[in-house]
Amino acid sequence: MNNDQSQMKQAGQPDTGRRNLLKMTGVGIAAACVAPLFTTSAAAAAPVSAAQTGLKLGTEWDKTFAKSDKVEHKKVSFKNRYGITLAADLYQPNNPGIINNGGKLAAIVVGGPFGAIKEQSSGLYAQTMAERGFITLAFDPSFTGESGGEPRHVASPDINTEDFSAAVDFLGLLPNVDRERIGMLGICGWGGMALNAAAIDKRVKAVVASTMYDMTRVMSKGYNDSVTKEQRTAALEQLGQQRWKDAEKGEPALGPVYNELKGGEPQFLVDYAGYYKSRDRGFHPRAINSNSSWTITNPLSFMNMPLLSYIDEISPRPLLLIHGEKAHSRYFSETAYAAAAEPKELMIIKGANHVDLYDQMDVIPFDKMTSFFRQHLVA
Repeated sequence: MNNDQSQMKQAGQPDTGRRNLLKMTGVGIAAACVAPLFTTSAAAAAPVSAAQTGLKLGTEWDKTFAKSDKVEHKKVSFKNRYGITLAADLYQPNNPGIINNGGKLAAIVVGGPFGAIKEQSSGLYAQTMAERGFITLAFDPSFTGESGGEPRHVASPDINTEDFSAAVDFLGLLPNVDRERIGMLGICGWGGMALNAAAIDKRVKAVVASTMYDMTRVMSKGYNDSVTKEQRTAALEQLGQQRWKDAEKGEPALGPVYNELKGGEPQFLVDYAGYYKSRDRGFHPRAINSNSSWTITNPLSFMNMPLLSYIDEISPRPLLLIHGEKAHSRYFSETAYAAAAEPKELMIIKGANHVDLYDQMDVIPFDKMTSFFRQHLVA
């Protein structure tokens, strides 16, 4: 990434247009990566089928990106601390000599975005970093994709943080991985999960969060922390009423299908649809953001459990935050950076929006991430 394409900064303010956008009433409700907060609409799509415990993983290459001949790929599975079986893709470099150390390599766990699966952005990041010499693991979080867990299409700040650490467990047991050189990389909502996992899991030696969302913050406070106490109370009342409906039915209802544009949406919702709904870009039938939605009650566990309370405890291990200059979500990385302790770095990509960092190879700063992980996992 050239200097004119990005900028390093100690602090920063969003541009006026973006600031006004974030203040719009109701913007947080409609966001593609956030479950509905102030609606009880049950126009639910049927959940996509998913494997359960005793996973039967597909063997075909069904990623949203081309397969690289520079890496070896295979599907794997492992259990987290709660006994949920996770499905993952393991990528290993064909020519690992550049960072070979006593026959063992540095490794990186990769997850995200929120509502996405390993066949999308996390897999692209993992394969690319494997091309650069690291062993990488992209996983489907609990309750989604090919991973196990019931009910489907729910998320948890606790369980999904644990998913990251379970992936560290898996990598650290591989004979060709140096368990003292494991890093973590989270994208979008799973960027916040990765930061939370790195704060508590001292085995993680370096962490990167790209185009990061703090899901507990946005679900409980709305975009730009614009939700009032009265609105929050009303949302919790509605979620409680939805629990009665789910209990009576015996299963949780799903909200409306995500990223179905009707016209007049803010640009960042158009951007989400441009990625998740485009078969030439990021659409995948197993992805919640492409083909379905989270359960209506999904926000409950996020509403009073802030993820980044202990972000300063990532230190003294290094932290790199990457965000687009024009991303509506940029303030999440800026405030996380301010709260984190040294060593830390914030990289702002000139001209980039939020989803550019999902898959645009000329925008994602892979050179920067490679040098960061080589410095802190290899040196």
